[in-house]
Amino acid sequence: MRIPDAAPGAKILAFGHYQPAGIVTNDDLAKTIDTTDEWIQSRVGIKERRVAGPTESLEDMATQAGGKALAASGLSADDVDLVIVATCTLESQIPNASAVVAHRLGIQSPGAFDVNAACAGFCYALGAASAAVRGGAARNVLVIGAEKLSQWLDWSDRSTAVIFADGAGAAVVGPSDVPRIGPVVWGSSGDKSDAIIVDDRHTFLRQEGQTVFRWATTALHPVAKEACERAGVDPSELSAFVPHQANLRIIEAIARKIGADDAVIARDIVTAGNTSAASVPLALSRMIERGEVRSGGLALLLGFGAGLTYAGQVIEIP
Repeated sequence: MRIPDAAPGAKILAFGHYQPAGIVTNDDLAKTIDTTDEWIQSRVGIKERRVAGPTESLEDMATQAGGKALAASGLSADDVDLVIVATCTLESQIPNASAVVAHRLGIQSPGAFDVNAACAGFCYALGAASAAVRGGAARNVLVIGAEKLSQWLDWSDRSTAVIFADGAGAAVVGPSDVPRIGPVVWGSSGDKSDAIIVDDRHTFLRQEGQTVFRWATTALHPVAKEACERAGVDPSELSAFVPHQANLRIIEAIARKIGADDAVIARDIVTAGNTSAASVPLALSRMIERGEVRSGGLALLLGFGAGLTYAGQVIEIP
């Protein structure tokens, strides 16, 4: 059997991102719930977050981010034959976001599926996209992480309202003569699946913050190290470390433990909040836009969240 058009490797051609215009500061939240700017910054590191308007949908944000990534890649809609959207906050499960977004971008008859691995979703989707390109199942893949968490929050609940936000990030994955996306290291801890949960559409997101914090600060740095090992990269060689933007203390704890001393650490959570599956591509796209990382450098991506799920891989920055 011959696999048609298989590529020896895959690479990211470009990133793109989108944030809604609405800004909610810590002082804004303090007007309606028992909190302060100091309390929020000391516990999660957030100063402000973006919130979509009532008529701005998840698909709207995903389309904006995906369109920017596609434009930056130099490809046309005709060049894309697979679209993957990572999300856990669709208002309706049918139709899937990927088919809707592909149609809006003028991508004709692509494979289209959504991934729900919560905050690890983008890294899961990127792993699937890389495998599809290397296996000959797709030429170029548009991968999007998008969330509208604001519609799943009880805005009177201090434990969640101060953390979560809205936004989207995207990447275009294409073939490469050598691998420029490392092997994905993924897994789950289903015994803790009730630590972050939405019971049904008539309820809001609930989180056991201490359980998640302990798990993230103890269980994930070996995953990050394994992703480096499987890519043949020492953490000292990393130009950037882009973990899920869950909590600034978690980010800094993992960064210390993996020994990426020379890497630029993504701290997008400070002004973007926790955007779940959108947070990794959103953070790296903004770092690239600001000139904080160089093209050709190596970045370690690490997603983790509800499920509990985790995934990570090393990529070459486009």
